This record gives sequence, C-alpha cells and structure tokens, in this order.
Amino acid sequence: MSETDRPALAGFQPERVDDPTLINLDDYERAAPERLTAGALAYYTGGANDERTLTDNRAAFRRWRILPRVLRDVSTVDPGVSILGRAWPSPIWIAPTAFHRMAHSDGELATARAAAARGITLTLSTSSSTDLADVAAVGGPRWFQVYLLADPGARRALVERAVAAGYEGLVLTVDLPRVGRRERDIRVGFRVPDEVAVPNIATAAGVSPAEGLKVAFVQSMTWADVEWLAGFGVPVIVKGILHPDDARLALDHGAAAIDVSNHGGRQLDGAIASLDALPAVVEAVAGRVPVLMDGGVRRGTDALTALALGASAVGIGRPVLWGLAVNGEAGVGHVLDLLIAELELAMALAGAARVAELAADLLVPAPDSRGEPA
Repeated sequence: MSETDRPALAGFQPERVDDPTLINLDDYERAAPERLTAGALAYYTGGANDERTLTDNRAAFRRWRILPRVLRDVSTVDPGVSILGRAWPSPIWIAPTAFHRMAHSDGELATARAAAARGITLTLSTSSSTDLADVAAVGGPRWFQVYLLADPGARRALVERAVAAGYEGLVLTVDLPRVGRRERDIRVGFRVPDEVAVPNIATAAGVSPAEGLKVAFVQSMTWADVEWLAGFGVPVIVKGILHPDDARLALDHGAAAIDVSNHGGRQLDGAIASLDALPAVVEAVAGRVPVLMDGGVRRGTDALTALALGASAVGIGRPVLWGLAVNGEAGVGHVLDLLIAELELAMALAGAARVAELAADLLVPAPDSRGEPA
C-alpha cells in the first residue's frame, strides 16, 4: 500500500509544516529552546532534585521490546477508544501543564484549537494562563485539572465554574501536597513573567490577576476530598496514582478513572516511572474504570507499549509545549498528528487493527532491561 492510498487517520488532515527538520517529537524538543526564555525553558523542562524520575520515565519504555504478530488483516487500523462515555479518535490525551502563554502569546487557546480540530481531549490546568471560559468557547472535548484552593469558598467557586463551562471531567492532582524541589528553576531564578496571569485562580478567589499567583493551595488532601469533588456530578479522574493500593482506594472513594503519573518527575525524585507502575495499577483496578497514564511518551511505539500493558489512553504534556513554542497552534497540531500517525503505523506493524488487540503478549522484556539512557 502506498502513502497516497493509505487510509486517512481519524477523519482529520495532518497539519502541514514547512520545516523538514521537524519529523518527530524530539525534533520539537530540540527546536523549542530557541523560542523560550531561560526561565520558561527551565520550568517546562526540569524535574525534581537529580531528575532521576524524570529520566526514568523515558528509560522505562526501553525496558520493553515489541513482539509483533504477522499475517493479520491490518488494511484498516482504527486507533479509536471509548473513555468515560465519549468516543476518542485516538487513545491520546493532552495532560495538564501550566502557563502556556510563556511558550506562545496565544497560550492555551492555540493548544485548545489544535486539540479540538482533532477531537483530542484537552486537560486545562487550574494554573492555566487563559481563562477556562475562553478555552471552553473553542469547543472540543475537555477536562479541567483541579488544584484545591485553601479557601473553601474559592475552592468551590473554581470547580463550579469549570462544571458550568462544560468541562466533562475533573482531574484531581493528588501528588502535590508540597511543590517538589525543582533545581533548574532555582538556578535560573525562575519567576512567572508579569504579563502571565492565572485567571482561573484569580476569579475563584475574587482577587486581581496580579494577585492570583499569591492564592494558597491546600497543604494536604485526603480521600474525603475525592468524595467531595465527585459530588459535583462530573467524572473525577485521580491523577498521580502509583501504588496499586491507592488505586483501589480511589475507586472506593468515587474515582471514575485513574491516571498513573509521577507529575512528569517534578515532585518526588526517585519515585517509580509511570510505565513501571502501570501494570500493578491495571491489575488492582481490574477493568472497573479506565486507567490512563502519562510520563515519558514521545513515540507511537511508546503509546503502543503503554496500551499493551493495560493503559486505556496515554497523555502527553511537554511535547505539546514544544509544539506550541515552535509554531503555536500549527506546532501543537503537528505534534499530535505525528504521534497519532506513529501509533497507527506501529499498530499495523505489530499486527493489531484495533486498540483492544494490544495486549501484554505483544511485549517482552528488553535483553538489557536496565533501560539506561544513551
């Protein structure tokens, strides 16, 4: 089958770019620093302390090899899945990241437009630099990531605004009782630029945009907070689960989905890689709710590996920021197109026409499974 007669992916036309050097997500990561300030680059790129977990998120994928099947009908490959009652054209979602206006003047609006054009679910951060109502006006499937504000009234107001604006899921980040020590930020003296605000927080707290960054978050959360959030009638996705016992507890307290995540290596350095934590969480959940994951996904084969280990879908965070920095909406669109196309090709070459056919028997441990970075 030639490139010209290969089936179109998920009903959209891939974003066209004029730069022939941008052919994968790593190319965008290499190109982005030229468009970012030193502070923004440190904030987006860095992890906690020695960045062992940050590095291991990528290395974990090298601990597996694909054992493909052949002579199967892959003339049509469908990467579509169903997550929380919505049909997704691909098992890719955009994980929450803050301050998109540090990467591009259009900020989260550019990200939202690229995602909506492809039917990709965008998760908007509480700390987004664009108001949640403006992002909702773009359309497309969307979730809202929740940090619990310390003031109870502001906390409720934030969630109520997101629900009223049509956000279809609430992604509660549970691995940030305190901010991890991010030494790249410290070395460059990172501070959020004056022209970048956090309107969601400011509006909920009833303060000026300039005061929004001073609004306090809760210092600790408990399972009662999951129950409280579930009471708003919107599915709650608990983000930051690594231990299988916590996955079981999340379901006991009203979670509609689990996101296996270590916050991109930005919180507890030395924590297990998301991919390494995934199989035990999948086993604990036992098919009762979707199990998502994020952390280190850069290739379609990475996505395939996570899906074969039981993930329902995989999230990307930093690659979206690289695309945004390089070329705004078009850059984000191209990053998504590249990853989706790579996954579709990997599925075909592995002998899987549907995501449901991706199972653990398509994987074997790598001969040298230490996964040391090159």
